[in-house]
Amino acid sequence: MHKAVTVVGAGLAGCEAAWQLVNRGIPVRLLEMKPLKYSPAHKSPGFAELVCSNSLKAEQLSNASGLLKAELRAMNSLILRCAEASRVPAGGALAVDRDRFSDAITETLKHHPLVTFESAVVSDIPEEPAIIATGPLTDPALTDAIAARTGSKALNFFDAAAPIVTADSLDMDKVFRASRYGKGTDDYLNCPMTEEEYNAFYDALVGAELAELHDFEKKLVFEGCLAVEILASRGRQTLAFGPLKPVGLVDPRTGKEPYAVVQLRQENVQGTLYNLVGFQTRLKWGEQKRVFGMIPGLEHAEFARYGVMHRNTYLNGPQVLGANYAMKGHPLTRFAGQLTGVEGYMESTASGLVAAVGLAKALRGEPEPDFTGRTILGALARHVSTPTPNFQPMNANFGILESLPFKVKGKRSRYEKLSETAIDTLNEVIRDYEL
Repeated sequence: MHKAVTVVGAGLAGCEAAWQLVNRGIPVRLLEMKPLKYSPAHKSPGFAELVCSNSLKAEQLSNASGLLKAELRAMNSLILRCAEASRVPAGGALAVDRDRFSDAITETLKHHPLVTFESAVVSDIPEEPAIIATGPLTDPALTDAIAARTGSKALNFFDAAAPIVTADSLDMDKVFRASRYGKGTDDYLNCPMTEEEYNAFYDALVGAELAELHDFEKKLVFEGCLAVEILASRGRQTLAFGPLKPVGLVDPRTGKEPYAVVQLRQENVQGTLYNLVGFQTRLKWGEQKRVFGMIPGLEHAEFARYGVMHRNTYLNGPQVLGANYAMKGHPLTRFAGQLTGVEGYMESTASGLVAAVGLAKALRGEPEPDFTGRTILGALARHVSTPTPNFQPMNANFGILESLPFKVKGKRSRYEKLSETAIDTLNEVIRDYEL
């Protein structure tokens, strides 16, 4: 019998981690502070409580969320299995009955012979082996302990991120490359605006619908960072003389300085993702697609991640984590869920799965699986552990996958080929590592 692994947190990531461990014969001590204590966002005592939408996003293989579900299915994910068993009608998306979903996961784990459940508020990092999956609203005492172990600069407490778009979805006939403010190398992509285009964009921006905040987030948002729509509300020219000022930039199509310029900065090493500089926002996601799609060159942009502004505790993964979600220098202590810098329900599930499968192998003295950057499971883990100039949490998208070694015409065909490659790769990993 292996020594029990302590899993802290019975959210999606913690429950998936526990399931993957017990399925490999490893006992689990599952610790969850509910019902002794609730975070500001949680209400139910059950496991895997969905506090926001009940949608787990798309299922089609031409969508990265669909590919992730296919990978989770191949790895016998408990979360996905319970989601499919509690689905409600939602078109091409997988949406669930929250209570049935939570109940199924709670019953499965609480009655598993290898799971010992304790309701406890954890204030320190447990003795190894352990997986910490306490989510974006981790209890302050445990947050302090993590900060003490990893260094305070390795933790972020506020997620104010600009939207990220895929490079291959930009209209490069309109976008040009140049340095920011005419200094340094040509590292930025520039979307030039005429006065007419700027005014239309401005009107749409200040009239767009905002996402609601939890009460506990409201003060943090306005003290921590200024949203682009709030900045715009101070006057029509505020953006044109602020983050959109075109100083030192000449549009090669006209040979003149544009009225305003939206700049895009490279987000990853591969150059497949770019973020909109200075565009932290609270706009609803549909509004972001509509309004930011008015920017020249972004008319057909694919958003790998929408802008967000909310309370979110997460690690600066590249400083702290390896590609198996292990803490650097502590291979038997792992993190999972949104605390690692993955964003989304199924992404959190994926991190719990990868952390647990790797830990199970490590406890047996066997090589840990390399899910590679060709699968979403592996690409998410690599994203949160790969140094970048401006690390931000990330959800599943095709931009984080390794590029195909050949060209495929058409976005849908390219995505389907990426999905096919990912599934073939995962099947090889399952076979080679006997997963």
